[in-house]
Amino acid sequence: MMRRLYLSSTALFWLAVLAFALAPLWWDEAPRAQERSAPQQRVLTLAEVARHASAGDCWMVIDGQVYDFTPYVAKHPAEPSILLAWCGKEASEAYRTKTRGRPHSPYADSLLPTYRIGPLVTAR
Repeated sequence: MMRRLYLSSTALFWLAVLAFALAPLWWDEAPRAQERSAPQQRVLTLAEVARHASAGDCWMVIDGQVYDFTPYVAKHPAEPSILLAWCGKEASEAYRTKTRGRPHSPYADSLLPTYRIGPLVTAR
């Protein structure tokens, strides 16, 4: 009886050790599966951006990234016409200087990822 108890408790101990050793592989598999099935990021051209040049559909390119500022147009602190002038265009310099030689605030920089769609691809 004692021998059977000893053998079964030893076997359970080593199964528990093995389970703890392999647990990270099980837990890490779910994020890896999501990464494999995640859709690829959109790659956009300047021609595609140019089709989005209105207040109701405003895309811009800033430093090689395409942003959809449509929901932000109404929230922009300056007149909408200032922002709308750059819809559908490459606006890096306008963003860096506010077209008046002043940079945007760090807060404005922190908002950019919210509106990012994907990278701009230039024709080769």
